[in-house]
Amino acid sequence: MSARALDATAPPTTMAALADARPVVAPHAMVVSAQHLATEVGVQILKRGGNAIDAAVAVGYALAVVHPCCGNIGGGGFMLIHLADGQDVFLDFREKAPGKATPTMFQDDNGTVVSGRSTMTWLGVGVPGTVMGLEAARTKYGSLSRSQLMQPAIDLARKGYVLQQGDINILGSRTADFAKSPNVAAIFLKQGQALQVGERLVQPQLAHTLELIEKSGPDAFYHGPIAHSLVMASIAHGGILSMQDLADYRVQWDAPVACSYHGYRIVSAPPPSSGGTTICQILQILEPYPLQQWGYGAAPSVHVIAEAERRAFADRNTYLGDPAFVKNPLDQLLSSAHAEQLRSTIRADRATPSSEIHGSLPADEGQHTTHYSIVDASGNAVSVTYTINYLFGIAQIAGDTGFFLNNEMDDFTAKPGVPNGFGLVQGKVNQVEAGKRPLSSMSPTIVLKDGKLYMVTGSPGGSTIISTTLQSFLNVAAFGMNMQQSVDAPRLHMQWLPDLIAVEPGLLTPDVQARLEAMGHTIHEVKSWGADEAILVDPQGGTLHGANDRRRPAGLAAGY
Repeated sequence: MSARALDATAPPTTMAALADARPVVAPHAMVVSAQHLATEVGVQILKRGGNAIDAAVAVGYALAVVHPCCGNIGGGGFMLIHLADGQDVFLDFREKAPGKATPTMFQDDNGTVVSGRSTMTWLGVGVPGTVMGLEAARTKYGSLSRSQLMQPAIDLARKGYVLQQGDINILGSRTADFAKSPNVAAIFLKQGQALQVGERLVQPQLAHTLELIEKSGPDAFYHGPIAHSLVMASIAHGGILSMQDLADYRVQWDAPVACSYHGYRIVSAPPPSSGGTTICQILQILEPYPLQQWGYGAAPSVHVIAEAERRAFADRNTYLGDPAFVKNPLDQLLSSAHAEQLRSTIRADRATPSSEIHGSLPADEGQHTTHYSIVDASGNAVSVTYTINYLFGIAQIAGDTGFFLNNEMDDFTAKPGVPNGFGLVQGKVNQVEAGKRPLSSMSPTIVLKDGKLYMVTGSPGGSTIISTTLQSFLNVAAFGMNMQQSVDAPRLHMQWLPDLIAVEPGLLTPDVQARLEAMGHTIHEVKSWGADEAILVDPQGGTLHGANDRRRPAGLAAGY
């Protein structure tokens, strides 16, 4: 697993601290995001009569200003919407590969993958989708004007905002890279040095870019001066973006993936997300196991969760890709017979080596992201995960546009069998092709109980998004935690290859770890990853319980 897949900014938690964790409670509406000012923007939009979709658009633009590592207009993502009338819809505004992209573009003449080519150069930049995605959501389901929803972000960029420690933790991670580009250093460094707590970050160039979008909508980004700046910078730095790539970009509305687990209905992201499918596979494998009886962090629980993840990730990495290019066998992957077959290979007393696990169907043929959750007073809910991949993407800005560009092309398979930046070993179905959307782990998820909204959840974190989102649900549904305890709890992650279970400090006692290692598991402790931002609806009184992850101290859950 790549170190870049893990966020090392959060201190470990203790079980005592977890016991005292309590969510924010509000009777009407709730917004949870990784940056407090963006959350406050969303709450104000809701108070002014906007719905959850309006708030999601406003928060999306605000995060592009106050959470520039991950909030973005230079990347793309997914939006899952649950409407108060019971309808569930999914919006795909994932980045696309440029028209000149090829399957071998990240390899040298000898077929060897060139380190850093997909992550640190302009060849790694996919065609951004966020601006068109946010406008598509606003146009179809919003109630307020584009100006009303974008003005808070413009004000934050123009006037600036005071940096807190949580902001500095993330900004400081790319200081050396910022210094390499004068136009980036001029904004995100102060006389060549990292910004400090209490200083104000002002972004006038980004404010101007946002004003252009506010005035002319997506045309400004995909056809106008912003598009021209992106293409000129790409050409100057050896990239392959063209005006035609931007002009041809479209979003996609799709039906979500859905499954059940002990009476809950889990609604999540379909391909080109792998998240919804993989989460559903894991839950279907786990359903017969008595997790509640075994308990959180117990050896049997950790063992079967890891084994279920091992098998589901093998299927993910073998079969899933952009549905415009490959046939995703979702009916087979999500069938009860397939879950039963995978479950039958799990031994109660022994780990299965990943070398013995392969994509299991008959032959037929990501951390650096951010998530936010919103529920309005009418019962509409929105779960959004969007990304520029690594923290700050390629850490470069096109001219005076003011926003970072993604390195989302790294989510493709640079070469079958060679790990990407998150350590995922993937196959040919996810190879680079012109106009294709890379396979994603982003998993915006909504849970229903008895047909009513129950939970809105999701996380950043590359491949760990899947296990984080899964555990935010299981910690409540199987282990009886409240929403704040659930998102704060130490996690585990198993992604097939590499053959190890990543765990956060505090999850395993020495005795449990020894038992797991005796069963053949390799345990690798890491400091932290992901940042789940979740909302639980109390089925008794309907109050909203919002939880900002402890791993994002600049974040906030707030409502009214």
